[in-house]
Amino acid sequence: MAATAHASKGEKEPVNIVHQNAIFRETIKKEQRNQKLYTDYSVNPFKKMYVLAGKPNSTHDSADGMEDAEFLETYKRAQNVPQAKYQLPQTEAQEIGWNTEPLINSDRGDRRFQHPKKNTEITKFMDAFWRQKEQENLQQ
Repeated sequence: MAATAHASKGEKEPVNIVHQNAIFRETIKKEQRNQKLYTDYSVNPFKKMYVLAGKPNSTHDSADGMEDAEFLETYKRAQNVPQAKYQLPQTEAQEIGWNTEPLINSDRGDRRFQHPKKNTEITKFMDAFWRQKEQENLQQ
């Protein structure tokens, strides 16, 4: 009854610390249930690496270490072209030019697919006219 008396006057009810704590605990439980802890760290293979040479007289810089085969494989895969990485294009922009192989082999002897440039009298005349006009513009 006291809660309705406060609400009817337009005043807020006082903050219940027990309820706030219960909400906070529930939020923490949800976060911990969905949290995934990553402990396997590696260098980003998609970022350019700039390797600097060590000091020439230093023994610890020149010592050969173990190669990380998994990292090298990931790095090589990241350097591949998209057609080598994926079977299908991943974005709309990749769809253009994804298949670069011709649909049929081109045969220069097949007249159906070869349409060389043909000149007629009018095209020869206009070609000479435009060349002459360009020469006049260059001389001015």
